[in-house]
Amino acid sequence: MLTTLNSIFGERLKLDERLLKYTAARIGGPADYLVVAKTEAELKAAVSAAWDNEIPVRILGGGANVLASDAGFRGLVVVNHVSEIDFDGQHVHASSGTSLTVLARKCESLGVTGCEWAVSVPGTVGGAVVNNAGAHGGDMAAVVRSIEMFDPARGEYSMSAQELAYDYRTSSLKQRADRRFLVLNVTLDLKPDDPANIAERMQKNIAYRKQTQPPGASLGSIFKNPVGDFAGRLIESAGLKGYTIGGAQVSP
Repeated sequence: MLTTLNSIFGERLKLDERLLKYTAARIGGPADYLVVAKTEAELKAAVSAAWDNEIPVRILGGGANVLASDAGFRGLVVVNHVSEIDFDGQHVHASSGTSLTVLARKCESLGVTGCEWAVSVPGTVGGAVVNNAGAHGGDMAAVVRSIEMFDPARGEYSMSAQELAYDYRTSSLKQRADRRFLVLNVTLDLKPDDPANIAERMQKNIAYRKQTQPPGASLGSIFKNPVGDFAGRLIESAGLKGYTIGGAQVSP
């Protein structure tokens, strides 16, 4: 595997690279091997090298909602920086490494609505597709038309929104026992709207997040709301708001 990765990434292949540089919480010990993929070809080649050699592999986007161990990771970490957005006049196509904030801003400039919720959400498109990320009453399930996938058994193939079987913060991909797959890109169904209206809604979402989320390094909103209740209320009633262990704290 090292020979393959060296031939593709050269000096960009990092050994014993600390993951704290790549996670939103700014924690995480050394990964045995780490590469930053900047093109779809690099992304597929890196994970394929790990799959072919039965080496454990993890893919990071923005590193949001990721708790990396201080012990690090014994295997290959691929940081997905493949970020491209195209608009064909009807649908928006975004690569899996695209920042959700960048996607939301691009949709604003294109005058298409449906992704305003994403402007204040950390992370990237790939993780959002798998986890059905959402906020402010919107989510991926409401806008995804289809995705392009890659895995060692089938190569490249498409999945429809119906096949993703979206539900609250989950999808058929998240439920897969076999984690050997890549989300390459997503096609979104969005509607035309005045960019000024889109910008106004996004600004409200940003303001709300600043009021309710702590600044600085954070895991983000990691708890799912149970049916008929809210995670925040349960955390507060349990007396855990502001609870600290070592350098970690539940937001006050």
